[in-house]
Amino acid sequence: MGAESSRSPGAAVEALIARLRNGPLPVEDWMAACLGEYYARGDVLGAGGDFITAPECTQIFGELLGLWSAVVWRSMGSPERINLVELGPGRGTLMADALRALAPVPEFRRALSVHLVETSPGLRARQKQKLRAGGVTVFWHERLDTVPPGPMIVLANEFLDALPIRQYLCHAEGWRERLVALAGEGTALTFTQGPLLGGPPPLAQPAHLRARVGEEIEVCPQAQAVVAQVAARLAAEGGAGLFLDYGPAHSAPGDSLQALRRHRFAAVLENPGAVDLTAHVDFQAMAQVAAAAGAAVDGIVQQGPFLQSLGLEARAGVLLANAAVDQKREIRFAVRRLIDSSEMGTLFKVLGLRSPSMARLPGF
Repeated sequence: MGAESSRSPGAAVEALIARLRNGPLPVEDWMAACLGEYYARGDVLGAGGDFITAPECTQIFGELLGLWSAVVWRSMGSPERINLVELGPGRGTLMADALRALAPVPEFRRALSVHLVETSPGLRARQKQKLRAGGVTVFWHERLDTVPPGPMIVLANEFLDALPIRQYLCHAEGWRERLVALAGEGTALTFTQGPLLGGPPPLAQPAHLRARVGEEIEVCPQAQAVVAQVAARLAAEGGAGLFLDYGPAHSAPGDSLQALRRHRFAAVLENPGAVDLTAHVDFQAMAQVAAAAGAAVDGIVQQGPFLQSLGLEARAGVLLANAAVDQKREIRFAVRRLIDSSEMGTLFKVLGLRSPSMARLPGF
């Protein structure tokens, strides 16, 4: 059972509470409402926010992905125009670092049309400020389907983990969906369960259906839809995509829903709209929907080896050679955080997608 919120809810959460007074809602609906309000607050990243992402750790991350994009563009035959698309661009740090690193590749910069898919007005403002001096025209979109047609390179770092999930619990007699309900007359929340399903949960993977009684599984319809949409466009119009996020390489039962507030784990049901809600990405499911949509899948690799194969340590060496003592410490810490098996190096995975006509992507 959750405790009473210590923060006055915004409009989205107030609407959610009103809906809950009529009965429980799926975890997916509750999570969507909370995340909508959370990201509408604006800048929630960095030391002063709730969590930090790889681009905020070090400039090397964005630089490597920018240069990776240039190599991919050349492998495509250097088309005159190409869309460079980022899904969920945060503060714009990744794209800013990527564009700066592309200064030695002016022909690629000239071919670029940069498109950011972002729904938060507050984050859009931060992105515009960050990219103002980038020297490239940037376009913003609410949805991927408004990005102009043509070949594209898609970058999505910690985007899929923030999309709302569905949870199902395995019982001896079958499956029930996990729901969120009001715990009493106030606004405190609790988990409950829906009626018995007539069959297996929608979108469940074969590994999910081997769950034991008492275990639960998670599926993310929105994540699968986004990956399928990207894959279909790559197959039809050419290009490649990278999805970097945390989660298992293979589908398995488990409850990964978590909340973060000020860089610490928080109670999932408390302070709706004021905490970061995420869940692990099922990379096996994402790869399967991408392949079904027509894209070639180059594999699911760990982030650490992937970044090392792109030259992370060599780039770090260049920065270290010109850094002050305190900066050297920060650089080494950031590099370790990105590639160490006890940090992001193993838990985080990279999914590579491409047009079937293209050569295998760098790093896979």
